[in-house]
Amino acid sequence: MKDRLLSWLNLALVVDTFLVIFSFLWLIIALLGRAGGVSLGLDIWYKLWQPIFTPAIGILIGGAVLSSLSKQVSQRLSKQG
Repeated sequence: MKDRLLSWLNLALVVDTFLVIFSFLWLIIALLGRAGGVSLGLDIWYKLWQPIFTPAIGILIGGAVLSSLSKQVSQRLSKQG
């Protein structure tokens, strides 16, 4: 059961990682477009920052910490037993 939960957590973190990378690339492209005078969705990106991208970054950080703690606890329990 624990392995299945960790597997799903890792899959969710991978998907979330790609969402965060996509949002960062979108920001870079939109900023370059704004500098060149072309609208490439920076206003839309700003509107999506608070409801989508900020929680995605928080979930990514929290999931990474949770995964790391789980591995450390698992290693300590296996050393004791």
